[in-house]
Amino acid sequence: MIKISDEKWAKLPKIEDRLDEKYGAVGSPSHKEFQAKAEAWYYAEILRDERKRQKLTQQQLGERIGKKREYISSLEQGQTDMQLSTFMLIANALGLRFSLVVG
Repeated sequence: MIKISDEKWAKLPKIEDRLDEKYGAVGSPSHKEFQAKAEAWYYAEILRDERKRQKLTQQQLGERIGKKREYISSLEQGQTDMQLSTFMLIANALGLRFSLVVG
């Protein structure tokens, strides 16, 4: 087990500082863009994991929603921005249900 002293711990860069440095301060256009991409990646991961859990190939999922395998691959790799309608189409094809919580 590695033990870091409080002094050394305090000198380590904070993740928030690193994110601000790379993507701009919270609320800035560049940080908002980063946040949107991070969330898109996260939801694509949920769909990919569920597809794999159901032992479906990208080809099979694509056939269920009328898209090509390459498109599914591109979504799962974060190379293509997913529209909400596509997200819901894939979620429904996988039998997933989502609800919107406001507040």
